[in-house]
Amino acid sequence: MRIFDAHFHIIDFNFPIIENQGYTPPSYVVEDYQKDTVSLQIAGGAIVSGSFQGFDQAYLLKALKQLGPTFCGVTQLPNTVTDDEIVHLHNNGVRALRFNSRRGGSEDLSQLETFARRVYDLVGWHSELYIDAKEIPEIASTIEALPAISIDHLGLSEEGLPHLLKLVDKGVRVKATGFGRVELDVKHALQAIYNANPDALMFGTDCPSTRAKRPFNYGDVELIQQLFDQQAADKILYKNALQWYFQR
Repeated sequence: MRIFDAHFHIIDFNFPIIENQGYTPPSYVVEDYQKDTVSLQIAGGAIVSGSFQGFDQAYLLKALKQLGPTFCGVTQLPNTVTDDEIVHLHNNGVRALRFNSRRGGSEDLSQLETFARRVYDLVGWHSELYIDAKEIPEIASTIEALPAISIDHLGLSEEGLPHLLKLVDKGVRVKATGFGRVELDVKHALQAIYNANPDALMFGTDCPSTRAKRPFNYGDVELIQQLFDQQAADKILYKNALQWYFQR
């Protein structure tokens, strides 16, 4: 078993941390992540900027340097950022732009079409959306027109799953993460998304599972191994995300 951890957070209080909706996250530095995943065969991954980190890039660049070249970053930026800054971040391991509709701390979704296309054209980044999939119909036409989009945490809700599946069929990727925070049947969602597009699902630990009702545990990996054959599980746990972040 090998894993590309497509979604986890590093929370370093040596850098700015912003209280968000009354919530302040716990400290969770690189050494904490490495300790929590020591029993997993982590071959690389994506550090994702949270709402509580706003537009700070310094924590991310430090963490990427610590973890090494098999890891990349997913950042939040204002649309006023310069091309030079985007290129600088790309050269230091950042590979995606995040829009956090659920919690804020990122650029507004009204900028999705122009900003997502800009970073894709400039450095080949995809854009990631933390959004309840039941809200997808409002922006579905925009998402479908963009070259590279992923959706966090299985789209969060059972109500949103049919909308999510329509996008998966058109090439949108989905993070198989946060099983303890979603309001849906995880097994059914995983199987439905895989059946719609075997390349879509990308597993992530979601460590340290901020605000989740249940944090990540190794059973989340075992669930995927039980639901899928070895070839499919390897795609979900490793190959799909590796290709998405590093080989497009």
